[in-house]
Amino acid sequence: MVALLNPPQSPFELACAAEVFGTVRQDVPARYTFRVCAEHPGPLPTTAGYAMLVDAGLAALEEADTVIIPGWQPAGAPAPPAVTEALRAAHRRGARIVAICTGAFVLAQAGLLDGRRATTHWRHTGLLASGFPEVQVDPDVLYVDHGDVATSAGTGAGIDLCLHLVRSDHGAAYAAQIARNMVLPPHREGSQLQYATLPEPARADESLAPLLEWAASRLGTRLTVARLAEHAGLSSRTLARRFTEQLGTSPGQWLLGRRLDAARVLLERTDLPVESIATRVGLASAVNLRRRFRAHLGTTPGTYRRTFGEPPREPAREPPREPRPAGR
Repeated sequence: MVALLNPPQSPFELACAAEVFGTVRQDVPARYTFRVCAEHPGPLPTTAGYAMLVDAGLAALEEADTVIIPGWQPAGAPAPPAVTEALRAAHRRGARIVAICTGAFVLAQAGLLDGRRATTHWRHTGLLASGFPEVQVDPDVLYVDHGDVATSAGTGAGIDLCLHLVRSDHGAAYAAQIARNMVLPPHREGSQLQYATLPEPARADESLAPLLEWAASRLGTRLTVARLAEHAGLSSRTLARRFTEQLGTSPGQWLLGRRLDAARVLLERTDLPVESIATRVGLASAVNLRRRFRAHLGTTPGTYRRTFGEPPREPAREPPREPRPAGR
């Protein structure tokens, strides 16, 4: 995995990718190699006022499975022809091309977003749409992933996209390990709204965090929106508004997402039957779990388990017994 940098580079967008893909953690096995490159190797200025040393040029893209563009300053600035051609060549070779925030402008200049949905920071969606009318700019999502090309909104949405890619590559359980190490909240789906307008500041006693923790620990019980509202001491209507303001989704959709996440982890880490998993996560039956799985993930629980499940452990073998001496 290679991050393509450009002066002045935003340290935050680069850190989003480096923290998810490049940080070595004692309790999480490393499954990616991460490096950076630039059109011109050497000291590269950043938006924070210091320079970072980049030792690789565009040739690094020739072997990358994934190329990340962690922002591009200023937004909409023309990318050098050598950069856009290197991105096209990497894409033709089969590499996944990922843009965080304003990196989407470079993908658009390379023609990789033509006829496709894409997003960027809400401040720049209008500029992206007007500059590239062939791109279907969606200003109301956190990220868009087409498999070979992906774009994200700004700041925290870049982390959301990176964790989404880890989930796609190695499953929900592995992505959850990384998220826990980063002390992150539950996974956010790409379809959630960007926060282009700020809601009224919530008072401390109105925080959703205790409710989310309470609900996540009781997925196998009969949780309904009415029960969530009762536990929070709110009306169902007020609770729905709080979810929209703080999480960009409804209580019901949030709850379904957590149940599917829990099902994915059980499929990866246990050999429990699908019926038992459906009961444990509160989806009632294997039929319902399969229907929800296909609708939201485009696959079946069985296929998901075969792809991401841990290999079965071989039974321990007893050491060979010493032959008994012949009787006298």
